[in-house]
Amino acid sequence: MHERTTHHQYDIIEFSTLQTRCVYLDGRLMKMQYKYIQNCPPSLNSTLVKHGWRRFGDYFSRPKCEECSECQSLRINVKKFTPSKSQRRIFRQKGITFKICEPSVSEEHLKIYEKYHRFMQKKRGWDYYGLTEESYKDLYVKGFSGYGKEVRYYYKNRFVGVDLIDFLDDGISSNYFYYDPNFSKYSLGTYSMLMQIEFAKEKNLSWIYPGYFVKDCTSLNYKAFYKPYQLLRNLPDMDEEPIWI
Repeated sequence: MHERTTHHQYDIIEFSTLQTRCVYLDGRLMKMQYKYIQNCPPSLNSTLVKHGWRRFGDYFSRPKCEECSECQSLRINVKKFTPSKSQRRIFRQKGITFKICEPSVSEEHLKIYEKYHRFMQKKRGWDYYGLTEESYKDLYVKGFSGYGKEVRYYYKNRFVGVDLIDFLDDGISSNYFYYDPNFSKYSLGTYSMLMQIEFAKEKNLSWIYPGYFVKDCTSLNYKAFYKPYQLLRNLPDMDEEPIWI
């Protein structure tokens, strides 16, 4: 069922999925709620992220499972963050450069995306969904509205990774990262997260919002390696205060 509401003079179409197999935990069911918002303004985007929503294109999503609460939104305290020894080693690597630009799609994007998801399908059993240029635009290009950026990573001038982020009023929302698995040894996921922390420091922002933490999911529990952090303890409505502890 779809509902249409208005917030800050913007139309929001709201709907939920039926229960389906959980993609994070075996033997569990998951249910997602969505908000569809075209041209979402910066203030509303920031509010949604603080309330546990994640943006993909013009869609915002949040788990609302009936019998499980393992998915918890996490945010990293930028001003108190101290990198571990291994994180410092990764960040000191030579040969990695980056470029910040508006989100876009090209044959190179699609090629790296395909390689990464085939790799993760074999490594961690991810479901594989191929993307066309149009479906990629729907997920990762649309809706950036000036605050969404693409960080392109290069190793010795070779395009090797894409980090899609939103700049918020108090931090950075880490929407999605993928990379060429031929360069796995450079720990590009860790490198990109450390770069986000640097970007936030440069702009005097307090938080990195990397999405959901699930203790027993290898693809999501790495987020707890960036300390200190807070977890969102409720699923607040838009007029309720989010409780971060």
